Amino acid sequence: MGIHDYHDAFKLMPKHGGGTTDQVTTHIWRPSHISNNGQLSIFVGILPFMEQAPLWEEISNPNNTDSLGNSPPATPNTGNVSAGGTLPAGRPFPAMGPTPNYIEYRPWATEIAALRCPSDPGKGLPSLGRTNYAACLGDNPERAHHGAWTTVTTGQTNGPMGTIHPAFAEDIRTAGRGAFTVHEFRSFRDILDGLSNTIAGGEIATDLGDRDNRTLAVNRAWNWTRQYNADQCAPFVDPLRPKFLKPDAGLTAAGAIGVVGAVDGRGYRWASHHPNFSGFFTIGPPNSYLCTDQNAGNSGYYHASSRHPGGVHILMGDGAVKFVTDSIESGSWATQNGPDVASGNGSPEGVTSYQAPGQVSPYGLWGALGTRASSEVLKGEF
Repeated sequence: MGIHDYHDAFKLMPKHGGGTTDQVTTHIWRPSHISNNGQLSIFVGILPFMEQAPLWEEISNPNNTDSLGNSPPATPNTGNVSAGGTLPAGRPFPAMGPTPNYIEYRPWATEIAALRCPSDPGKGLPSLGRTNYAACLGDNPERAHHGAWTTVTTGQTNGPMGTIHPAFAEDIRTAGRGAFTVHEFRSFRDILDGLSNTIAGGEIATDLGDRDNRTLAVNRAWNWTRQYNADQCAPFVDPLRPKFLKPDAGLTAAGAIGVVGAVDGRGYRWASHHPNFSGFFTIGPPNSYLCTDQNAGNSGYYHASSRHPGGVHILMGDGAVKFVTDSIESGSWATQNGPDVASGNGSPEGVTSYQAPGQVSPYGLWGALGTRASSEVLKGEF
């Protein structure tokens, strides 16, 4: 209802990866307490439309008090300035807040009951405000953490934050096939397959600190190099407990660096647009293991998950909520190669994508449901 009310008001869906930018932050992944660096999830935008007007008012205005009551805020120095310096501590928080990793900013540490599933027992630190719901980002993780934006602005040689990188723009135009695409506004008219045939969002289980491989991602440290398939992460699954990761020694032996940090569990920041925190792809079927491209700030293979037996609830674009089982047809997701679209941008990503423009999803019915405009006809109910 929040998404539809937002669309009624603005003729657009809320932006995933929205917010503010500044002129000094040097990398798209850096923290900043003078802007949110375009890292806000769809949930921030729809707060006024989901009975959270007071929280929206707090976020949309400057704030000179931190979550512990300090005024001015006890914000740390941040080494982001293009000249190599630091942003001074103790600055007021700007309207729309800092980046969503700041526990000092009270709204980001606030848990919203409407974003929690009663079946998920996760609570408290080391998370900030948790979410059990996430935006559907389609069936290709390429560029899903920064979209068309250039990633480095050191010395502002590539322009200020938010500058479009032509090759990245080509990548995300092909890869961003879901109802939501990072840093881009979508409207209902963009969903050519029909709102009732396209997933808008779904459930994710939050991390409980138990090495559940659905909620704690393996750090591949660039080893997937865009020739990734899920078989590369299969060695990190504990064969005796298939829903869990191997102990750290087992991960190292299998070629992984380890897991993402303790504060980076699945669903730990409702305000963050990064796929680890508030997004998923219709690639692996529900409750599949995660596999990330280096860390929780990057993209990777993030799947829908829940604490319900046998599947997850998903939200269709028309507002219908349906239960999808773990056995939904999803193609040979574990052996598909990709997902790079070979923009020729000079990066080590030289693989031509199997998802060329206009192709149907290689992930079967599940993938087809996650794409907004691939002309994939659904026959009957699922």
